[in-house]
Amino acid sequence: MLNLFSNIFGSSNDRIIKRMMVHVSAANDLEEELSKKPDLYFKNLKDELNNIYKEKDEDIFSILPLAFAAVREASKRTLGLRHFDSQMLGGISLAEGNIAEMKTGEGKTLVATLPTYLNSVIGNKAILVTVNDYLAKRDAEWMRPIYEFLGLTVGIVNSNQIIQEKIRSYKCDVIYATNNELGFDYLRDNMAHSVQERVQCSLDFAIVDEVDSILIDEARTPLIISGPSSESSDLYRKIRKFIPKLSKQLREGTEEDPLLDEERGHYLIDEKNRSVELTDDGYILVEELMEESEMLSDSEGLYSVSNLQIMKFVQATLRANFLFQKNVHYLVRNNEVLLIDEHTGRTMSGRRMSEGVHQALECKENVPIQRESQTLASTTFQNFFRLFSNLSGMTGTADTEAVEFNQIYGLDVIIIPTNVPMIRNDHNDLVFLTNKAKYKALVDEIESLRENHAPILVGTVSVESSEEVSEFLKAKKIPHQILNAKHHEKEAEVIANAGKPGMVTIATNMAGRGTDIVLGGKKEDQEEAEWSKNNEMVLNSGGLHILGTERHESRRIDNQLRGRSGRQGDPGYSRFFLSLEDDLLRLFISDNRRGLFERIGMGDDHIEHKMLSRGIENAQKRIESRNFDARKNLLEYDDVSNDQRQAIYSLRNQLLEEDDISKTITEMITLEFKRVTSLYVPPESIESQWKAKDLEDFLTESYKLETNIASSIDNDKTLIPETITNLVVEKAHKIYVEKYESLKENRLLLEKQIMLQVLDVHWKEHLAEIDHLRGSVGLRAYAQKNPKNEFKQEAYSMFESMLDEIDSETVRILFVIEFASEKIVEGLKKDSSNQEVVLEKPEVITEELQTNQSPSNPEEKQSPRNIIRDEPKYGRNEIVEITNGQETKELKYKKAQSMIESGEWKII
Repeated sequence: MLNLFSNIFGSSNDRIIKRMMVHVSAANDLEEELSKKPDLYFKNLKDELNNIYKEKDEDIFSILPLAFAAVREASKRTLGLRHFDSQMLGGISLAEGNIAEMKTGEGKTLVATLPTYLNSVIGNKAILVTVNDYLAKRDAEWMRPIYEFLGLTVGIVNSNQIIQEKIRSYKCDVIYATNNELGFDYLRDNMAHSVQERVQCSLDFAIVDEVDSILIDEARTPLIISGPSSESSDLYRKIRKFIPKLSKQLREGTEEDPLLDEERGHYLIDEKNRSVELTDDGYILVEELMEESEMLSDSEGLYSVSNLQIMKFVQATLRANFLFQKNVHYLVRNNEVLLIDEHTGRTMSGRRMSEGVHQALECKENVPIQRESQTLASTTFQNFFRLFSNLSGMTGTADTEAVEFNQIYGLDVIIIPTNVPMIRNDHNDLVFLTNKAKYKALVDEIESLRENHAPILVGTVSVESSEEVSEFLKAKKIPHQILNAKHHEKEAEVIANAGKPGMVTIATNMAGRGTDIVLGGKKEDQEEAEWSKNNEMVLNSGGLHILGTERHESRRIDNQLRGRSGRQGDPGYSRFFLSLEDDLLRLFISDNRRGLFERIGMGDDHIEHKMLSRGIENAQKRIESRNFDARKNLLEYDDVSNDQRQAIYSLRNQLLEEDDISKTITEMITLEFKRVTSLYVPPESIESQWKAKDLEDFLTESYKLETNIASSIDNDKTLIPETITNLVVEKAHKIYVEKYESLKENRLLLEKQIMLQVLDVHWKEHLAEIDHLRGSVGLRAYAQKNPKNEFKQEAYSMFESMLDEIDSETVRILFVIEFASEKIVEGLKKDSSNQEVVLEKPEVITEELQTNQSPSNPEEKQSPRNIIRDEPKYGRNEIVEITNGQETKELKYKKAQSMIESGEWKII
């Protein structure tokens, strides 16, 4: 019935395309008129379009046909390229804030110029987001003539730029940048200590190229700016020695089918969920080994509270050794462990796994172990890209993820028809019983195709798999080239040759490579006659032949591989060679069904069965659904952190942009001394309950505030708690004004910088606490509690507590800081980015320390000196034991602090 209605009325996508064609026709009608205009007309057109836009109540469609027609004419005059109608449709889709699904070779790079110009003329910053620096630079330089012809400036943002270069790039009308650099610039801007250090422009409009790769595949990876922590790497080496003594347990026992003694092992691997856990026997063995190594005392268990940190090292070591395979998940190059992107096959330089797993991998591979890191700022691509006022994207494969794009980002997927009909021949999968049979058939197919001079692209899912195929081809003496994470530096050369007659190219996932494989080879590298001959030979052979060696977890990645063939109406061919030993089939096809297939199959022959094809597709759908749930779950947790992140960043920006925060400081001083006084002179209390002398001592010790509260009470028996509080507050304000009077306007800068740095220290600690809470809150499900609700409630409570502590800490530092001259303030002016001017919760900052923070040569920053305290400094989260003489408690120092300050409790 649904198909019947679709045939009569067209699908919803068909109706959208029909509506968009009205605007395409309007732009086409302007083509002849614009072709007669002088070049100068186009440079001035943006002002005219902006005026029309404002006159028409900011209706973007009132100027869309003329803007698009102008871009088309600019492209014809500068690049000799004319936008097809299908490309105009793609541009309209992007301008409306949708995802345009356009097949490989349809010219997405050129499409992006249309909505980019449209948004620029109405005053929006237009950002083109790519997956790597190479594509950002290539696309910007390629399209620059169009933009400059139209009077726009073009900037490129990359990771190697200094601040001044980035500021210049972000000031341009059109900005090309990678998703990573945009995200990290956003985080760095929100760690800046002056307005001048911020680089990023307003987030108005973005077009995300390969949008599925960035917003789906990368969505589970948080963006983290981190600093080194103090955790030791020696533990990894000690625990690593236990690994050879552990044996794998292949299954879990049940009441109906308990484990036999010989089946028992020390750890269990769950490949579907990518986790590894110690069994009871493993727990006992590891505990014994750690006791022998004096890592645990006899009285402590591995899972005791005091050993939770050691357990983290154990879990990281288990995952590194039993879940992550070399040349599949990572490779070692130049004494460094580099992660491999499972979706693109590229190495991810600079990216590290969290929770100690990367350090455990370094220990496993016997390379230098880098220090653990502590989160200083973090976000996710999901939340970052939702900050844009208008978001759109392009890809060749989005329809399979349309639900997720709509639910998470509010983006609809519009399938743009190809300019020339697709004639690629997609064949059914061939499924074999074993890998050996699969690779034999694959090599036979390659030999057969090469006889016909067909170029062949063999797609693999890992470096290891690509090298395995290479060995089979070498054995048959078939010449070939490899493109994987190990040979990435040859990428341009490999792609240039991949379309030549008879060329065999083995590549890990080709997604996001951003370069079309030209039939006959790269035209610029050959004589015209030679290329024409090669091109004709390849076309006659049936075009580029795609041979997949394994199905990916996601159907979308398989479609991306197929999409490398059959561009712009070229012929093409694709087929996947599978085996029941492949990870996907092994994990998601039941043993009963596997037995059935084995009975159907005959030796090395392939299996073709509807049930099998359905099983493969269902397996992929299950994985896609599970991954979607994981991304959605991450977002639900990160939404809590995101609200807090926005509140903190808003506060920071307010501090940076305001020249004078003295009113805020005055309010903070009032609230802080009211709070402190109430601990010793509670509201509505009587004199016998007051601890006036303790209050005096505490104010002197903690704030260097000399008061005579005790004598004032003795001299005036009419005093009440409210009056005493007012006396303390008035005294505090008086001393503060006197202390900073000599600094004049420099006081404003000092107040701002100290508050910023206190905020950053507490925010950093808060992020660490939130990470810990997120990692442990799942256990509360065992107590019949909802982990998400628990996380929200506790995270909110922690955030409220942090805000109070920021105010309190800022006031205390402003009162205890010592300076004999204005050098400290001058130093802040010279280098406001020096985040060590105020160290973590200093008790005293001496004149010597202050002058050392701002060296005469700003390029030569000196290391900060340690602050010496009379009493030990306790971290906020450090467990302390306190007593009031009758009762003893163990709790975090931040919770104990107010009890200690009251004088009734003390640390023992």
